[in-house]
Amino acid sequence: MAKKSLRTLIGASLLAAASLVQADDPRVVAITQIVEHPALDAVHEGVKDELAERGYREGENLRLMHESAQGNSAIASQIARKFVGENPDVIVAIATPSAQTVAAAARNVPVVFSAVTDPVAAKLVQSWEAPGANITGVSDMLPIEKHLDMLQRAMPDAKRIGTVYNPGEANAAALIELLEERLQARGLELVKGAATKTSEVLGAARSLVGKADAIYLTTDNTVISAAEAVISVGERAKIPVFAADTATVERGAVAALGFNYYNHGRQTGAMVARVLEGAGTADMPVETMEELDLYVNPEAAERMGVTLPEYLIQEAVKVVKNDK
Repeated sequence: MAKKSLRTLIGASLLAAASLVQADDPRVVAITQIVEHPALDAVHEGVKDELAERGYREGENLRLMHESAQGNSAIASQIARKFVGENPDVIVAIATPSAQTVAAAARNVPVVFSAVTDPVAAKLVQSWEAPGANITGVSDMLPIEKHLDMLQRAMPDAKRIGTVYNPGEANAAALIELLEERLQARGLELVKGAATKTSEVLGAARSLVGKADAIYLTTDNTVISAAEAVISVGERAKIPVFAADTATVERGAVAALGFNYYNHGRQTGAMVARVLEGAGTADMPVETMEELDLYVNPEAAERMGVTLPEYLIQEAVKVVKNDK
């Protein structure tokens, strides 16, 4: 009995040791996201699916951590410090505010960002071609000229274009500056409504009533997370709302020419996999996306007082139907 018990104890000890080794084996990826809304959620899903396709499966050889800052920069900083303390193999930062907080906290942990418009302006990297530190990623720099082409095809008589933005978000402010420049080149006027937090988006949208012929929303996270507020103003005031984010069309915007953010996440996941396999971030160029999808919502257009041209509807990758 004593020998059997000893063998049993030894066997149990070996199993426990093996379990500890297996627990130490998985690669660790921490994902921080500034806020939850459809586009950024799609990025998160895309990262996970790409890693799985490349052999990194959660619960087997991969441990994933994921937290959202719920739009709060102080919480984003807390998440960044927490993740750095966990010393993961890679930190994935979704959207500019999260990337900036992680970059400030992580000196020795590789960071791959996603859904960051201008990483140079946000002071995340030294250049697009050679980031030069422990951070690189995938940019969603907007093709504003193509967006304005879309808007003018839908509303050729629009002269005053309204927008709501968060002046405290670096990339949002940079986009608005670029938007104003491009509108002026077309002889159009930009009317701005500022919202530093989601609770201010409705008031900012209301400030555009009587001043704007159409509203165009960039990928500003503060605004997109409260896009329904802008859309409700557009419906009541008959001001068509266009967007840079296709998911916003499914929420009631008239049209958008944008990236597929799930594919954006897949592209980010591929970069994460390369880092897990030993690639360095300093010399890994920042990547961009080229393919654009046109989404239209004819019912939303009618509610906002405009009829979309049939040829524009025919060009759409997706015609959304959410009539009320």
